[in-house]
Amino acid sequence: MTALVSPHIAWRRLLATAAEPYRKAGQFAWRFARGKLGFDPVFRGLIERGLIDRRHRRVVDIGCGQGLFASLLSAMGEMQAQPGQWPSSWGAVPESVTYVGIELMPKDVARAQASIGHLQPPPRIVCADMCSAELPRCDLVVILDVLHYVDLAAQEAVLVRVRDALAPDGRLLLRVGDAERTRGYAISQWVDHAVTRIRGHRVPPTWGRPLAEWVALLGRLGFSVTAVPMSQGTPFANVLLVADLDPV
Repeated sequence: MTALVSPHIAWRRLLATAAEPYRKAGQFAWRFARGKLGFDPVFRGLIERGLIDRRHRRVVDIGCGQGLFASLLSAMGEMQAQPGQWPSSWGAVPESVTYVGIELMPKDVARAQASIGHLQPPPRIVCADMCSAELPRCDLVVILDVLHYVDLAAQEAVLVRVRDALAPDGRLLLRVGDAERTRGYAISQWVDHAVTRIRGHRVPPTWGRPLAEWVALLGRLGFSVTAVPMSQGTPFANVLLVADLDPV
């Protein structure tokens, strides 16, 4: 019997595999990929909590940046296919996905295309505004730390379009800052602005909500929501909202 690898070792290998393609786009892209995937708890958290499963074969990533989630998904499928390399405590994930990433910043789109265009099936990275971009039919939508860049009415409009694009048993993974946790929220906003500048972009205004308002909004739109703290090891006030469409 093949011994299963430990989650710690598996994650280190997964991180290295997902970051490696970004060497093609230069040191900045590679170091950013390793840093973001390695230090942001959301990526490992999604895997260890089993929030991505075999149903989620069509993925839309809104605010995808340089496409880190696409590279991670590809690395996950490859590792799972190798005997003994996928930890028994991790749930099964899709062997391959159809991925569409939507990103407003052309520099990030260029880094994504230069780095992960070779993946199979090839990810599609669209340079567009999330408020107007076409959302294809999908099983999973991921929105990490970007919805606060548009005003409250636009936030709701994006979420309505997400709901309409999802399959009946679809899932939205939405990470937001809890504006009610004043100190952590302020720190996360400061760091967000700093990283935005480092990536070569201007810093836009932001619109936050308390966690209860986010949950209530998603509930009105037909989602059942579970709030998962997602700031482990950081001083931030981030929460991952796991929103599943209610049965019709």
